[in-house]
Amino acid sequence: MTAAGALLVVGDVVTDVVAMHPEPLAPATDTAARIRTLPGGAGANAACWAALTGSAEVRLLARVGAESARWHERALVDAGVRPRLVVDAEEPTGTVVALVGTDAERTFLTDSGASLRLCPADWAPSLLDGAAHLHLSGYLFFADSSRELAMVALRAARTRGVPVSVDPASAGFLAALGPRRFLDAVAGTGVLLPNEDEARLLAGLPERAGAARAATELSRRIPLVVVTRGRAGALVAERGRITAEVAAAQPAEPVVDSTGAGDAFTGAFLAARLDGADPTESARAGCRAAAQAITHPGGRP
Repeated sequence: MTAAGALLVVGDVVTDVVAMHPEPLAPATDTAARIRTLPGGAGANAACWAALTGSAEVRLLARVGAESARWHERALVDAGVRPRLVVDAEEPTGTVVALVGTDAERTFLTDSGASLRLCPADWAPSLLDGAAHLHLSGYLFFADSSRELAMVALRAARTRGVPVSVDPASAGFLAALGPRRFLDAVAGTGVLLPNEDEARLLAGLPERAGAARAATELSRRIPLVVVTRGRAGALVAERGRITAEVAAAQPAEPVVDSTGAGDAFTGAFLAARLDGADPTESARAGCRAAAQAITHPGGRP
């Protein structure tokens, strides 16, 4: 691949409310926390990391509410992303409350709001003009309207010979939708970027199964599968075999919040691919971005 074309991300923009609590949550009373309101969303986060780490132009299609549209647009532009934000007339911007403990692990409370109300009417063929790659946030596949939009975009990309990648996004939502239904919906995708839990679920394997087995199984269906494994780094599988095991990068500062680490990996991986790196080097770039992401609150650079 070369950086001759743009990266188009179709996904979600949400408002993140990140609550970092040094003590366990105390039911029925107060728990002291450091709380920040930040721009987020898996698709938007990945786009921002791609813009930071690569040389290709990065575009984003998403839907937001009127109450925060300008704030989100400015944050994306400032990050180097060219946003096309559809303003929803009925729903506010999606909101995610991220509860982050001292171990930096997070639990999400998710109100999708306008983000999953993307629909085929929001799509324009011109979005692919000059695009070298299309990336779809997996959250799009968890609601009827946005899933239809994602499939329209995927078919349009395939018709024009534009490669497509998908990040499955959420093991919980995947389980509710059904792995087979998800895999059928993303048929024709060239790159899949799940974490370990998502990979096992999509491969139909038990929790005790290794990530390598899940990656291998999935790569028989999707040509390139890159499984992120947190502190264990990432696995690269191509056409039925593991081709690389990439170590995690060491954070330069203390780890405070794992929110968006997977999005950082995705954005940097795709940017590296567009800049000509092979899958292994791209995975290393993704691990470096993830290591940077976990040293500050929120999911953006």
